[in-house]
Amino acid sequence: MLKHRGFPGRLPGTDFQFTLRRANPKGATPLERRERRSDRKPADRRADAGFVAALWEQFGDQPFERGNLDAGRLSWLFGREVLPYDDPFDPANYEAMLILDPRAAAMAFPDAADWGQ
Repeated sequence: MLKHRGFPGRLPGTDFQFTLRRANPKGATPLERRERRSDRKPADRRADAGFVAALWEQFGDQPFERGNLDAGRLSWLFGREVLPYDDPFDPANYEAMLILDPRAAAMAFPDAADWGQ
């Protein structure tokens, strides 16, 4: 499992995890699209925005390996702001390639980063 050096381990000042310390010996947790409802807690929305901002700062619009990025946090963005890059895509593989869609991210989280658009 690739460890993304320099990527924040969690949202500062919270327990919202962004990365894993070690690979799961039973295999990677599959990524799945989770629906974000309008009644989500503000803290959860801040965690999503912080994670998207960290993805943008670390990778920009370039493909990246899933590696040690938290599956739960990725799943809140998967299929909208974070898209599969591989074809075929294996959602349960630490080496799966993903890509951030900056337009979708800027629409969903306009204040999270300087999107350069």
